[in-house]
Amino acid sequence: MIKIEKEILDLVNDCEKDCIEKFKEIEDIEFQNQLKVLNAFNEHEIQSYHFIGSSGYGHNDIGKTKISDVFASIFHTESAFVSPLISCGTEAISQSLFGILRPYDIILSISGRPYDTLKNILFGVEGKNVGSLKDYNIHYHEVDLKDGDFDIPAIKEAIIKLNPKIVYIQRSRGYTLRNALNIAQIKRAVEAVKSVTNAYIVVDNCYGEFTETLEPTDVGADLVIGSLLKNMGGGIAPTGGYIAGKEELIELISYKMTSPALGTDIGSYELGYKAFFEGLFVSPHVVAQAKKLVILTSVVMSRLGYKTIPTINDTLSDIVSCIEFNDKNTLIKFTRAIQHASAIDSNTTLEAGEMDGYEDLIIMASGSFNQGSSIELSCDGPMREPFAGFLQGCLSYQHGKIGLMNAIQTLSK
Repeated sequence: MIKIEKEILDLVNDCEKDCIEKFKEIEDIEFQNQLKVLNAFNEHEIQSYHFIGSSGYGHNDIGKTKISDVFASIFHTESAFVSPLISCGTEAISQSLFGILRPYDIILSISGRPYDTLKNILFGVEGKNVGSLKDYNIHYHEVDLKDGDFDIPAIKEAIIKLNPKIVYIQRSRGYTLRNALNIAQIKRAVEAVKSVTNAYIVVDNCYGEFTETLEPTDVGADLVIGSLLKNMGGGIAPTGGYIAGKEELIELISYKMTSPALGTDIGSYELGYKAFFEGLFVSPHVVAQAKKLVILTSVVMSRLGYKTIPTINDTLSDIVSCIEFNDKNTLIKFTRAIQHASAIDSNTTLEAGEMDGYEDLIIMASGSFNQGSSIELSCDGPMREPFAGFLQGCLSYQHGKIGLMNAIQTLSK
């Protein structure tokens, strides 16, 4: 049973007064994105029979075709591939890279080292041939961000020197202590890249969808990739991922997803597509709820003396709030309190442990209806200094607010 003490309730409600102007800005963005989604549904004349699944080979699977068409319209791209058979964002990124790249090709990350789970994809496992990019003699290089932004001179220099096939951008922060890269920054980087190369610009768009009115493909990116367990699934899609961009790239990636002989012509999902259409439809609203929690978290935790990223004055380009605790036990207490404020598995007492794809021990609160759903209220962090927690998602702002209250109340004891 969660009981919020009056002192905590008054503190958070008072902090909420400072968020009113920012909340209105978030609602304005939500309106524009909801209109965009509605128009995409109407453009492709979505009907209830498009929810029906298929079996076997999945030939003539109209639901799969239609939801892919809707995604392409939302991202203003030539094509898209949306599938429940993609388990997560990491898999979607992996399949995309392997679909496009060939031996001795080069991938250049211009946003620094990607998220921890991509390490084995890029570099493999020492002493094992796991089928990583490195195992296929595909070479990886990176250019670090400079003061949280793209280092344009260094990027141009690296491109001229390396001649990469893919220029890669990770929009969200991962476990780094920086803001998510916003669309204005991505636009400047895309323009700089295209001034010196015809390389494909590929963006890991996870956590960033619908946080602004434009997406990376609106400012020149060739491909965006994401998970339906994050923003675009609205907390309703039970699994899945998406890839949207140039038709030639989607075709190459589809050969990796199935086989060069088949592409997207096959692939069935007998359970049907209703949850995926519905999740997409509500996602602008759910993302707005999560963004409001980011702002509230920033104001509350800052008032309590913690450093947060982003601050209330920053452009929000993902749904994540980073809180630097500078103490392992405080991170653990905060994360456990978020778990205890969950609707599912609230009686679980968390411990830091090993997780696939991560170098450090990780503590992760995720009392979600869909396992691992990051658009639902969750909090995680690596057991390394400065012991930062990454609070993200919420299906409703009020639940996120309760979770935050429970966490700071726990810290006060």
